[in-house]
Amino acid sequence: MKLVKLFGTALVALSLSAPALAQQASGGQPDQVDQLARMVGLSDKQQTEIRGILEDMQSKIGKLRQEAQALQQQIQAEIKPDYDEEAIRDNAEKLGDLTGEIAALSTLMQAKVDSVFTQEQRDELDKRMKQMQQQMQQQRQMMQQQQMQAPKGEK
Repeated sequence: MKLVKLFGTALVALSLSAPALAQQASGGQPDQVDQLARMVGLSDKQQTEIRGILEDMQSKIGKLRQEAQALQQQIQAEIKPDYDEEAIRDNAEKLGDLTGEIAALSTLMQAKVDSVFTQEQRDELDKRMKQMQQQMQQQRQMMQQQQMQAPKGEK
């Protein structure tokens, strides 16, 4: 279960950065799939399969996010003296449904990508994610220590 959580965190970070596919297509910096390939040794076939999954799911998720953003704006527009409670509640319910669908699609995307990995690749990813978490924790601790040591006027 820890592996799934770690992998989910990594994959969400990978999947939510849509510019990655554009960068790869335009010959820019290596995209996240390339980075993942180097990290765990993905074959060309695995990379192609993962890119296909990400492209398909990101397209669906992107459309839902746009709908959710429009609903949020509609809800915000109701903050006025002559508000429409029914419209607020209706839009809020729709927004909740969209948010749930986005979560479901994100989880399905993670599961589909996970199914492409071999067990050895999952183990390597788990190891790398643990290392990254340790580094992030160390950085947080260092920042906290620096803040505590700074004179009161510089915080």
